[in-house]
Amino acid sequence: MYKAKDIMSAPAVSVDGEETLREAIETLAEKKISGLPVVDDQNNVIGIISDTDIIRYSQKLNVVPHATLSGWVSPYTDIEDLASMRKGYELLGTTRIKNIMTKKVHTTHEDTDAGEVARLMSKRNINRVPVVDSEGKLVGIVTRADMVQCMAKF
Repeated sequence: MYKAKDIMSAPAVSVDGEETLREAIETLAEKKISGLPVVDDQNNVIGIISDTDIIRYSQKLNVVPHATLSGWVSPYTDIEDLASMRKGYELLGTTRIKNIMTKKVHTTHEDTDAGEVARLMSKRNINRVPVVDSEGKLVGIVTRADMVQCMAKF
């Protein structure tokens, strides 16, 4: 049976909670991923930030007006919203990840069976699970894509 350490992406790309949302957005775009574990200076997982968290926050700031969580932006956006969008975008450069991240993170140990990780993802309706070692340090991440790759091995 496969273990989390056999299917995880490692090392996990992560961010520090003191970084800004703009930095998180740039990392997500550069790495072509949809979420990042947030770690402290000891590499302990303290949260997770996803594209959904960023879109929800951006909607509150009117950075992406009339958008759905799918990322679709209405063509009926009023031109007057542009000033508000610009101000909101500037706030992304000053807002710390720790203020937006999901703080309740479900992690798994590197020796956990892959099936158990899949059950955790399904039960909690989450798309990624940070993998930690025996000391609780981030060593990798299991994503839905990793699960699909695991299934393809059978």
